[in-house]
Parts: sequence; C-alpha cells; structure tokens
Amino acid sequence: MRAERGYPLCTVTPKAEASLLRGHPWVYDAEILSLDGTPENGGLVDVASRKGRYLGTGFFSEHSKIRVRLISRNANDRFDAAFWQRKLQWAWEYRKSVMAPEDLDACRIIFGEADAFPGLTVDKFHDLLSVQILSVGMERIQDILLPTLVELLRTDGCPIRGVFLRNDAALREKEGLPQGKGWFPLPGETPPDSPVAEIAENGIRYLVDVENGQKTGFFLDQKYNRRAVGRLAQGRTVLDCFTHTGSFALNAARGGAAHVTAVDVSESAVEMARANAARNGLSDVMDCVAANVFDLLPSLEKEPKRYDFIILDPPAFTKSRKTVESAMTGYKEINYRAMRLLPRGGYLATCSCSHFATEEKFTAMLQAAAHDAGVQLRQIEARQQSCDHPILWGVPETNYLKFYLFQVV
Repeated sequence: MRAERGYPLCTVTPKAEASLLRGHPWVYDAEILSLDGTPENGGLVDVASRKGRYLGTGFFSEHSKIRVRLISRNANDRFDAAFWQRKLQWAWEYRKSVMAPEDLDACRIIFGEADAFPGLTVDKFHDLLSVQILSVGMERIQDILLPTLVELLRTDGCPIRGVFLRNDAALREKEGLPQGKGWFPLPGETPPDSPVAEIAENGIRYLVDVENGQKTGFFLDQKYNRRAVGRLAQGRTVLDCFTHTGSFALNAARGGAAHVTAVDVSESAVEMARANAARNGLSDVMDCVAANVFDLLPSLEKEPKRYDFIILDPPAFTKSRKTVESAMTGYKEINYRAMRLLPRGGYLATCSCSHFATEEKFTAMLQAAAHDAGVQLRQIEARQQSCDHPILWGVPETNYLKFYLFQVV
C-alpha cells in the first residue's frame, strides 16, 4: 500500500481497528503496532490493520496521545487543494440545508471531527470568521483552507472582511503548538481595523468581540434552546443564572417575560449583558446583577418566591474524567436550589456543556436533586446542541450539550 500511495504506513491494534470501523477518527499512540516510513509531524499517513486492510488516511502528530486523526476513508482520495475545497463546500452546504437563511448570519461552519476537519473550529459572526486550530495537521494546511473558505463564502454573497485566529487554547500544547491570537493574513488584503462584529440571533442583536470573547467570541450552540426558552417565558418572572452576555435572558425578555434578572459572577459579563439589553430596547424588563450563583440561590430561599422560571446555563464544571464526580456535585447543588426556589407549576431550564458529564450522569443527578428538593419534574423538552454543531454517531466527543425544560410539579 505504501509503495502505491507514497505515505508512511501506520499499522494499528485490533482495538484501534474496531474503533475506526465504528466511525471514530482517532488512533492513540498506544494503539500503533508499527510505522513503515518516517511521517512528518502534521503530515499524512495511511492507517491499516494487522492484515493489511486499509482503514483511512490522517494527520500524524508526534507530540499528542492522539497520534493520528483521520480525514478520509477513501483510498482513492488525493489530498490536494481541490479535495479541501470540496470538503469546505460540503460543510457550508450542510449548514445552508439545515438552517434558515437568517440563522446563517452567526453559525458554526466547521465543527472539527463532525465535519472531518479534525481539530478545526470555524465560527461565522456576520462578516468575520473566528478560527481555532487544535491539531498540527490543520495548522500545516491553514494557508490552503482559510483563503479557500473565505472565497467560497464571498462567492455565495457573504461579506467576509477578515479571519481572526483564536489559537489561545491550552489544548494546542498537547500538539506541540504555541498559543496566540491575531488576524490571519489573507493574501493581498489588509487586516480589518476592528475585531468586533454585530450579529443577529433569534431577532436579537449582539456585538461579538472575536479577539477577547470566550472561546471563539460567542456561544452559538444554544441558539435554538434560547428560542425555546423565549417561547416559554411569556408573562413569567425569570432568573437567568450564569448569564454571560445575557443571551438566555434576552430571549426570555424578547419572548414577553414580565421581568428578567440576569446573574453572572463576572462584572464585565454583567456589563456586556446590560449593554445588550439596551441595544435591543429591553432594559425596562431586564436587570443584570453581579453575584456568585452558588451564594445567591441559597440566599433567595429566605425570601418569598419571586421567580417562576429559572435558567441554569453554567460553564463546563469538568473538562476531564478525573473531575467528573465533583462536577456532578456542583450541578446537583444549583439544580437542587433552583427546584426549591420555584413554586408549584414553575419552570426550569437546565443544561450541561461538558462531554464528560454524560446524559446518564446528568439525568441521574437531576433525579437525585428533585428527590432531595421534594419535587417531581415534568419534562417539556430534552434538547441538544444546534444543528450547526452536528453530532457524528460513533464519535461521542461531538455529543456534549444536554438541555432540559421542566415544569416543577
């Protein structure tokens, strides 16, 4: 096979073979039996079983425990510029087919492994692209990918004015890559003056700072969950915990809530939420408070019941298996407190964005919190991340967001 294709050949264990055949694109360092040839760091290798069965071609990483990330399972593929242009086109066409045109103003165009671009995230915020690269293979071909994607979008009528690299993630160190952020130099173009874009989501306008905002600048994965909250909020008094830039609170206010209180421990986040409320003409029904939710919820138990809809959208309490149990304790605490605060017939929106807090662990936690709070939960909806963050079956890492709407009875 190597003689025919010219790539080094990586022979893997039966365990790795079974995983790849189930659809997972990763080969770990301990799963490699032999390497025929000398792969370049970030270069391509063919992957085969012990019996010589071709399993795919992927990027080799000499530093990461994830030693190979597949990009193709077709032995006839040639990995030239046309190959990448086709893959980018497929990713964009998928978003256009599953989302309404107005939802494409701010959306995720590339979701890593789910789009067969391992380690690459590209978010579109109106006329800016925010890019995070977490694998050495994608880093090596960014000069092909990013100008091609910009040209593709511009040809389709999207006025892209710049690409900002958010490569300030600690995960890059596992690939031997430096951290940093800044404008990607598009050939023949001057970088934009401002890293701020204005987007519209669910009819609400936000300013997104792709240089300084969390992750790539704005959390797009809750788009339709926010819309569901907005539908349920009419006439209700809402408490939005861990509000960040106020997105759930704003959807509730726009949905006709009687009043919304948005809470976050970060003063700068609260200021941003307050500014977003003013930008959308919602300041009269929305106030923003800087407080620690873990302190606030118990203190509210001493007061008369003020809220009939509570939203819990915490950051990921765990980013590894080692800390998942302590994370579940944190999730249980805030859900237990919220359930005690709500009146009979009140509503609860609760979620977790951690892959390691599995659906089984999360629902078990909710059942335990309800039991301890002396309430029963009536499920309205169980939801996941929005469809521009597709879940690829066989790759559990792409399935991370759990979102539930309940009535407390």
